[in-house]
Amino acid sequence: MIRQVLLLLLASLLLCAGAGQAQAAGYRYWSFWERDGEHWVYATQGPSLARPSDGDVQGFRFAVSEDSASATRPRGTADFATICAKTPAQDGRKRVALVIDFGTPADAPGGETPPAARTACARVSPDATTAEALAAVAEPLRYDTNALLCAISGYPEKGCGEQVSRRQDQRQKPAAEETTPSDAGPSLGLVAGIAVVVLLGGAAIWQVRRRG
Repeated sequence: MIRQVLLLLLASLLLCAGAGQAQAAGYRYWSFWERDGEHWVYATQGPSLARPSDGDVQGFRFAVSEDSASATRPRGTADFATICAKTPAQDGRKRVALVIDFGTPADAPGGETPPAARTACARVSPDATTAEALAAVAEPLRYDTNALLCAISGYPEKGCGEQVSRRQDQRQKPAAEETTPSDAGPSLGLVAGIAVVVLLGGAAIWQVRRRG
C-alpha cells in the first residue's frame, strides 16, 4: 500500500516536470516598435496601418518572444538626428528613421545567420505608412496571407511567426550558451517536489504504523 502511494506521487511529479519542459517558449517573429523619448514602446498598430510623422523613429526586432510584454527591443542607436544626418529634408516628403535589428544566432531559424543590425532613413510621401517606409530602404519584404511581416531584407528566408518550444530553442543556441545555471542540475521546483514526495511518504508510513 505504501509503495503504491509513493509510486503514484512520484509519477505525478514526473508528469508535471515533463509538462513544464514541453511548454512552448514563444513565437519567432518580427516585432514592431515606436520610439518615445528615450524608450521603445511596443506598437499598437501593425506597420501597414501606422503612419509615422516626419522625425519619428521606429524599430523592428527579430526574436523569439512569448508575447508583447516579453518581446525583445531593438538594439543600437535610435536617434533621429544621427540616423537621418545624411538624408536632407525635402519639400513634400517626410523622413522616418528606422532601426532594423535582425536578432541573435540563438533566435535565428535553423541553418540561417542573422545579418548585422542596421539603421536607415526613409524619405517618403507625407501619408506613407511604416510598411512603405520600410519597403523604401529594406527590400525585399515578405508577408503572409494575414499581412503579418515575415521577413525584412529577405531575412529569414523561411517561416513566419512559428511557435518555438524550449527544447528547440536550446538546440539552436551556440555551445557557449547551452549551459546555464538553470541547466546545470535539477530545478528548485523539482527538488522541492521530491522533498514533498518524501515527506508524504514518511507521513503515510507513520499512519500505517500508528494504525498497526
